Amino acid sequence: MQKRSGKGRQSSRGKKRAGGSSKKVFPMLVGKVQMTREGFIFVIVEGQDDDVFVKAAKTRHALNGDTVRVAVTREKGRDERRREGEVVEILQRSERPFVGYYHTVGARAWVLMQSKSMPYDIRVDAEEAAAMGAQEGMKVAAVVDRWERREPEPSGHLVDVLGTPGENETEMHAILAEFNLPYRFSSEVENAADGIPDEITDADLKGRKDFRQTFTFTIDPSDAKDFDDALSFKPLQNGNYEIGVHIADVSWYVKPGSAVDKEARERGTSVYLVDRTVPMLPEKLCNKLCSLRPHEDKLTFSAVFEMTPKAEIKSRWIGRTVIDSDYRLDYEQAQAIIESAAGDDPQLTEAIVTLNRLAGILKENERKNGAIDFDRPEMKVEVDEKGKPVRVYQKVSKEANWLIEEFMLLANRTVAEFVATGGQMNGVAQKNAKTFVYRIHGEPNELKLENFYTFAKGFGYRIPTDAPTGGRAAAKSLTTLLDAAKGKPESAAMENLALRAMAKACYSTDNIGHYGLAFKFYTHFTSPIRRYPDLMVHRMLALYLDGAESRKKDKFEEECRYASERELVAADAERTSIKYKLVEFMMDKIGQEFDGHVSGITEWGMYVEIEPTKIEGMVSLRDIRSDFFEFDEPRYRLVGKRSHKIFRLGDAVRIRVLNANLEQRILDYELIENPQIK
Repeated sequence: MQKRSGKGRQSSRGKKRAGGSSKKVFPMLVGKVQMTREGFIFVIVEGQDDDVFVKAAKTRHALNGDTVRVAVTREKGRDERRREGEVVEILQRSERPFVGYYHTVGARAWVLMQSKSMPYDIRVDAEEAAAMGAQEGMKVAAVVDRWERREPEPSGHLVDVLGTPGENETEMHAILAEFNLPYRFSSEVENAADGIPDEITDADLKGRKDFRQTFTFTIDPSDAKDFDDALSFKPLQNGNYEIGVHIADVSWYVKPGSAVDKEARERGTSVYLVDRTVPMLPEKLCNKLCSLRPHEDKLTFSAVFEMTPKAEIKSRWIGRTVIDSDYRLDYEQAQAIIESAAGDDPQLTEAIVTLNRLAGILKENERKNGAIDFDRPEMKVEVDEKGKPVRVYQKVSKEANWLIEEFMLLANRTVAEFVATGGQMNGVAQKNAKTFVYRIHGEPNELKLENFYTFAKGFGYRIPTDAPTGGRAAAKSLTTLLDAAKGKPESAAMENLALRAMAKACYSTDNIGHYGLAFKFYTHFTSPIRRYPDLMVHRMLALYLDGAESRKKDKFEEECRYASERELVAADAERTSIKYKLVEFMMDKIGQEFDGHVSGITEWGMYVEIEPTKIEGMVSLRDIRSDFFEFDEPRYRLVGKRSHKIFRLGDAVRIRVLNANLEQRILDYELIENPQIK
């Protein structure tokens, strides 16, 4: 089959220059390929804001996700054009499959691509494909094995036959396959999990603090199947409160190096698609043994605090425990108790109301310390029993959500501080800080923060000439501006730009603190059912509480990098499933008009979020007929060359739905000029 579009041949001139026969020496960089439908690529270099553009003729057959060495042949100039280069070597082919349609011609077979990141069809072995059950037109997943220099397309092999296109199971499995994520456990892993004993023995209870007589409850979403955290509450005679944060003791059941542990590490995290959860652990663990179900004894790892009515911490204790939860609440039930300050059980009412008040104090203290609170609306897609999207709505977080969040944050930072400071806990003194898994978040990008200030200034916000671009002062400046914009048309755009300026949170053994939360010490301790780093934290913490020596830093830094990568893959898969369902939701709305606002601007178009669903699509600049618009990157705006009309982030616009491409998960909008915005 022919390649779908673009060209992938290596030019002889490019090869000579990259090979060093030319006198000029080009800077060499290593990065990952982000490919386009047209065949040209961008090489994303870790730690650098600017990627490297490579024309289709100079890709050396590199494909999306490959790791390559690229020679930079043109640096970014004053004209704001991006860096350009050419691929000199493919260091590693991506292991992530490409998803397409199985097609045969005689004895030959291909996987036909309709992906926006893969412009070439993949040649596969017809006999092997038939043995896997592939039939004409089916959706399949294939991995590229090679692409010889003179071959018109790459060659590979099928890794999965996904099913009939358009069916919900096929499409969700296709998304998981695209990100190389599993959607089932092997029989070996399932059997290993099933072999874990159900009964809690005296040996399991040895050395644990017993909280079974302490009032305890869980608060989770109404449709949750696993309850991995619980709170206990006990008023003390001195007027203070004993508050326990109890987390399922997954590390007690999942031993290092076991079949279940290896699978959990490989997955790294649970994945939450629109209509399903792909768990990190088999069902027996996440929904039974380690689910803190009411009226059942459960093994937990806990952080327990004595707290004053002013939310001051007088003492803390961390260790293994056993609990028996009294109530299983959902957020709506807890919120009703908060709002009415009444309930059927006075003990539960006192606990919920008191904990909510204390959580409010903790939240306000964080804000005063410079924590940045992004209050962007979270949109959810509701699907029916067949997976068809029937409603898009905004998920609203209320006090019940914040109550749980604040005490989880408290436990996370307490555990991190104990290990990082070499302090004392439970009578165990540490001489020095020890190797640990931290959740870190660096300072914002100074240039992007300056762009944010420039953008805010364009809306009339007063920005000092010496506005801070680093430290806690920058966080407070951001918060002040975002607060001032709340309720105004530009609010969403300002939050979006502020988010772009932020560093990405990740896992590391080097504690640099968490900038966004304004914590000097922070880790992930509270969700070992669904995050492998939390499981590592539990294991290391248990060792250190027993007086063990520090673990090897290099080994755990490597584990942190891997866990961070898995987290990003899972997040991409989750966003992709949402995007698919949003496009599916819009399929029957082609030709309809909606009010919206400009949510993104690029050199080729502007993105628009429509109301009330916030579903984003793109208005192509070439489709705006009234004028030729140019991208003013520093100010994030489009300027009409003839009319000087300006489109900025946050501007109200009206659009018509032009096209919905379900396969590529793309929505095209058409700008309605001179509309009556409602």
